[in-house]
Amino acid sequence: MDLRTRLSELAITLPTAAAPQASYIPAQRSGELIYVSGQLPVRDGELIATGQVGSRVGLAAAQDAARQCAINALAAADQLLEGDWSGFQRVVRVGVFVASGPTFFKHHIVGNGASELLQDVFGPAGRHARAAVGVPVLPLNASVEVELLLEVREYMDA
Repeated sequence: MDLRTRLSELAITLPTAAAPQASYIPAQRSGELIYVSGQLPVRDGELIATGQVGSRVGLAAAQDAARQCAINALAAADQLLEGDWSGFQRVVRVGVFVASGPTFFKHHIVGNGASELLQDVFGPAGRHARAAVGVPVLPLNASVEVELLLEVREYMDA
């Protein structure tokens, strides 16, 4: 797949993959799977949404944050793949974590920000299984965090 062309059509530029904030790596490949660590809604070096969704952050802003997290996750995968998406098969699973209080019940709607972005980018190969869960707080006080599981073709031996 020509990811750069599709992103250009959608007016999306992948940022440089974010440096880890702790002891982990942004993405790891195991066979045909790429596990992308949880990504925060960082744009131009700044968190775009902080605090709990439903009280401090509105639903639309949280969806935009989830979308940005997905873009950042693609950047982490792109770094691991060294820009070569020719073996991409599909998005397998998305995990969405939403910082929220006990009366917020629209985690699934927040997650749509990431899910819809992935489907826009990859078409049918972007459809995926998903979990969207509420948590009291996330790293750096981010409102949303998104992780990905991608499938790529197995390495071919020369």
